[in-house]
Amino acid sequence: MVALRRELADPLARNGYALIANSAATGGLGVVYWLLVARVYPAAAVGVASAVYAAMNLLAGFTALNFNGALTRFIPKAGRETGPLISRAYLVSIVASIGLAELFLLTLRWWGPSYSELSGPLVGLIFVGCVVAWAIFTLQDSALIGLRGAFWVFLENTLFGVAKIVLLIALARVLPQHGGIYVSWMLPVIVAVPLINVLIFRKMVPRHVAATGDVQPPSRREVGRFLAGDYTGAMCLLATVSLIPVVVAARTSPAANAYFYVAWLIVGIVDMVGINMGMSLTVEGSFDAASLAVNGRKALRRVVSMLLPCAVLLAALAPWWLRLFGPGYAEHSTRVLELLAAATLPRAVTEVYLGALRAQNRTSLVALIQAIRAVLMLGLCVILAGTSGTVGAALAVLATQVVIAVGISFGLWRVLTGNRKAARQAAGKVGVR
Repeated sequence: MVALRRELADPLARNGYALIANSAATGGLGVVYWLLVARVYPAAAVGVASAVYAAMNLLAGFTALNFNGALTRFIPKAGRETGPLISRAYLVSIVASIGLAELFLLTLRWWGPSYSELSGPLVGLIFVGCVVAWAIFTLQDSALIGLRGAFWVFLENTLFGVAKIVLLIALARVLPQHGGIYVSWMLPVIVAVPLINVLIFRKMVPRHVAATGDVQPPSRREVGRFLAGDYTGAMCLLATVSLIPVVVAARTSPAANAYFYVAWLIVGIVDMVGINMGMSLTVEGSFDAASLAVNGRKALRRVVSMLLPCAVLLAALAPWWLRLFGPGYAEHSTRVLELLAAATLPRAVTEVYLGALRAQNRTSLVALIQAIRAVLMLGLCVILAGTSGTVGAALAVLATQVVIAVGISFGLWRVLTGNRKAARQAAGKVGVR
């Protein structure tokens, strides 16, 4: 018990574990949600609904992800400018989300049969509103993380996951076709956005300003330089997270897309271990740059100790997990799930390194790594999905993550040993004197 209290006294561990608990709870609830969807609706309907969700997530991410890194990076040192910083991020994201969603709707004929039901002015207007709401829903999590309120992220997303399931059960037989999927997903978002932002602006921001009011806020030039470098990296990250399901949906049938999406969803829970620990490393590195190497080693040890057994169990029991969704999923998704589970390990290593780079403001290198990863993964996915279907897409993901992890290994080693080298150099100078 004493060891646990000591561990949770470390802000890196406290925020990191809260985010991992958030991913585990919401991911688990998400799997239960899609399991129920798969049991109630045919595979083709699941494929269409998951394709629409993937498109919404992609479009919202094009704007929200631009600011996620900036909020976690600069809120710790924003002082009295914390509220305006968050508000500006929201405003720009809303405007850009509307424009991108409209552009997507105007090009629907390029995206395959899974998106045909989005045609029509009323449906299109609803879709645009959902993209805007989802963008803010995504951004407010980053605001909470930057304010060291990761527990609220866990609570919010857990309640969101429970509400989705309850509404799905209630609406499955009430709304025609698969409309219950969309309503059960978006209604909790629309309710949560204003409530969470009351918490952010009325309680957490004033408390943060009181604690850091004497800190010199970052200049607009500093934030702008970070965004300029981080935006490219964020867009490339989005390509590897949200564009891959859209590419698979466009290259395969709705039923095949359903089989891929379920495996992608399950693995996404495990992937968040590395991503969340990297985000926590960015926040703590921003508060205390001198501890980055120590915190980086802690983050990597924690990631490996948690992720390795999870990935092994996920791959070893893949047929069993997928059989819960139905025999078709076990037949068509097992190999996909095995390949994607193996890809979580090299990806986690990369995410820890990217978290350290963001704390150092080395966003150009972040952008370069993520750009190489996105180009390689998307190129392989388009080629292999066209020749080998969903298994080819999963193989493209695994091959890319391995190549990138090997490529960044030397840079990660330098980050993790940084303070040791400094200590040796300092000791040498003392010896000379």
